[in-house]
Amino acid sequence: MLTSNVRTPINTAGSIEAAMHGGGSSASAAAVDDQALLTALRAGHEWAFETMVRLYGGRLLAVARRFTRNDEDAKDVLQSAYLSAFLALNDFEGACQLSTWLHRIVVNAALMKLRSRRRKPEESIEVLLPAFQEDGHHVEQFSEWSTPADQLMERKETRATVRACIEQLPENYRVVLKLRDIEELPTQEVAAMLAMTPTAVKVRLHRARQALSTLLRKEYASIAVTS
Repeated sequence: MLTSNVRTPINTAGSIEAAMHGGGSSASAAAVDDQALLTALRAGHEWAFETMVRLYGGRLLAVARRFTRNDEDAKDVLQSAYLSAFLALNDFEGACQLSTWLHRIVVNAALMKLRSRRRKPEESIEVLLPAFQEDGHHVEQFSEWSTPADQLMERKETRATVRACIEQLPENYRVVLKLRDIEELPTQEVAAMLAMTPTAVKVRLHRARQALSTLLRKEYASIAVTS
């Protein structure tokens, strides 16, 4: 016999597609606050799920796409994340905003997607790091990283270039950079997600920033020469 706290199953795929394309319930997303939305989600109301997707779907899809680097996988990640969130609603204690909780679920789903892909030998980042002469000086002028990637991504004139340079980083460094500098997750959380020590995360992040800085300098140098 079913108990009264069993929620009515929701067609997650249909709800996501409807919400992303403007279909589904006519409920006003702007009029629903986090607590009211959470209560309705726990009660199994489909309009609440569609409202959640309308409120957060675009941003969460962008997060998934940053890691998977293609739309099809990003949509798979998002659907998996929504299903995970729906199944874990009763475990959400409200210690953070609903959007923050969903963001972490999407990031975890994206990392799982990356792990499920065929494993390749770890790529070296050495060729992207600043080169040194025998006396210890840099072969080329090297400036310390001063502007985080997320700030550069906010600038319209540098966004496309920064995004392209980030994608040139080896995956194991690219993921750490995105988690720390783009998604702004704390070192301890990134370490737990990637099964690494916090020190290893810091080292990998430092090298990723150095490599990105080198790529950006080269990119802008070539632009200056051709302009």
